[in-house]
Amino acid sequence: MGHKHNSKRPAGISGGRRAIVPVEKPKDMKHTLKRLWEYFKYEKFKLFIVFMLVIVSGLLNLTAPFLIGKAVDFIFPGKGFVEFVKLKKIIILLISIYMLNSLLIFLQEYMVAGLSQRVVYNIRESIFSKLQKLSLVFFDTHTHGELMSRLTNDVDNISVTISQSIIQLMSSVVNIVGSLIMMIYLSPIMTVVSLITVPMVYVLTKTIANKTKILFKEQQDALGVLNGHIEETIGGIYEVKIFNKEDKVIDEFIQNNKVLKEVGVQAQIWSGFIMPLMNVISNFGFTVVAIFGGILSVKGKISVGVIASFISYSKQFTKPLNELASTFNTLQSGIAGAERVFEILDEQEERKDFEDAIAAKDIKGEVEFKNVSFQYEEGKPVLKNISFKVKPGDTVALVGPTGAGKTTIVNLLTGFYEVEKGEILIDGINIKKYKKDSLREIFGIVLQDTYLFSGTIKENIKYGRLDATDDEIKRAAKIAGADDFINRLSHGYNTMLYEGGMNLSEGQRQLIAIARVVLAEPSILILDEATSNIDTRTEFKIQKAMEKLMENRTTFMIAHRLSTIRDADMIMVIDKGQIIEKGNHKELLSQKGIYYNLYTSQFVDVG
Repeated sequence: MGHKHNSKRPAGISGGRRAIVPVEKPKDMKHTLKRLWEYFKYEKFKLFIVFMLVIVSGLLNLTAPFLIGKAVDFIFPGKGFVEFVKLKKIIILLISIYMLNSLLIFLQEYMVAGLSQRVVYNIRESIFSKLQKLSLVFFDTHTHGELMSRLTNDVDNISVTISQSIIQLMSSVVNIVGSLIMMIYLSPIMTVVSLITVPMVYVLTKTIANKTKILFKEQQDALGVLNGHIEETIGGIYEVKIFNKEDKVIDEFIQNNKVLKEVGVQAQIWSGFIMPLMNVISNFGFTVVAIFGGILSVKGKISVGVIASFISYSKQFTKPLNELASTFNTLQSGIAGAERVFEILDEQEERKDFEDAIAAKDIKGEVEFKNVSFQYEEGKPVLKNISFKVKPGDTVALVGPTGAGKTTIVNLLTGFYEVEKGEILIDGINIKKYKKDSLREIFGIVLQDTYLFSGTIKENIKYGRLDATDDEIKRAAKIAGADDFINRLSHGYNTMLYEGGMNLSEGQRQLIAIARVVLAEPSILILDEATSNIDTRTEFKIQKAMEKLMENRTTFMIAHRLSTIRDADMIMVIDKGQIIEKGNHKELLSQKGIYYNLYTSQFVDVG
């Protein structure tokens, strides 16, 4: 399946999605460019070669106008003859220069194409690796579509910016400096005249760039929102159709798409202003140079060839200014994408292991919560001073209304969320003293809504322990009750699953998830209504297998159907982040409290 994981992995824990975190304002361009430069540190030598090629190409570009001016001066219309021998040599030399320059440009483009893809490859790797290090809280507060947009669209913007801007920036600098030197050499007076367009270019570029910077950032944000809507709609297409909400999601899409269109149109219109206005300024400059040069030529101050060369150099001077303005516009889009990428890279990662952290080995399964409190938002506690102790091998059931804090307890136990107050002990040791990877290896987790990856059934079961043999995989499937239906499939264990295992029934997906946990051989089991999506006959079939799996293992069960927890050693009723009642099934029924009411609402006979 193309994923690298530890030999033992939990099936995972899911939480409720919360409000999207607001996107910060654009960062300083210099700061963002400085951070982008860090990705070029392994490409410095290739950048140097590209720069040398650009310099050589620039020198050739600077030589051509000078030779053109000489060629013009070899034509003497007033004297009635042309120096064909000298003119022929210059023409041959010009053709050679243009051919060599074309070859150099090809080499530049070739090297930059590879360089930009390597840099973008590293950026993608950085952001994907970062996502693996972030806590579940981050994923609970960002839509999948928004994250996909940053990983794809924003990174692609960076790629386009690099590939289009590196050579342009280098060659523009070389041409501007070189052309200015040659212009001064040919005619200092005409050089001063031609520079009147520079302040006009600067003011134009700065004005439009400031506007497009904001618009391109808004465009990327709007694209992230639209992608998030598309991802959620496709992922929940079953619910959309069941509740006849097609028109509603279409209206929402149209609205989000409209916002993107309007921002995109404004961004493109403003960015489109640059080149036409730059051309007007450039043509104005050429006109002034031509008129002034003509006057100097009539007075015998300069030759016609010098005027021809100077106009060419003037074009080579102003053209890079135009291109820089266009490149700067492209940079706005790339920087906007880079800022959004760096926002993720700047997110706080899960706490790293302490230096003296130990591996979780030979875990017996004793679990203790000591005065544990937790909150997602300041002033809104989810858990309040939770305390309990579980003996090794005991089964603990967590019951209570949705949002009571049951899943949060599990997330804290597995280390997915960090304990803010109090401590959690496993075998008498604070879980923060365990290495995170080894801590999570001791858990086997089966969720109500399981997830399967694209790949074969065998690969999905093997996800529980990557070094497992085929025999061990089949044994795990038999224990979970999945072997029968797998063998009935045309390709058996090599049957390919679509994303999420959508070509299987919910019950079949759950059986595979259970087999995955069986294969992992965890020390502590966490079952979140693990058999809720399995029919009664199948549930009864695997109940004994689950009981066998739970033998000598501490088990936490998040239960909604109270019939599944009657044999639990301890039942805790959670409500509003607190343990309201605690005891076994008979003890809680005798108290005739909340558990009694919950149970009697599901069963008439409580005897």
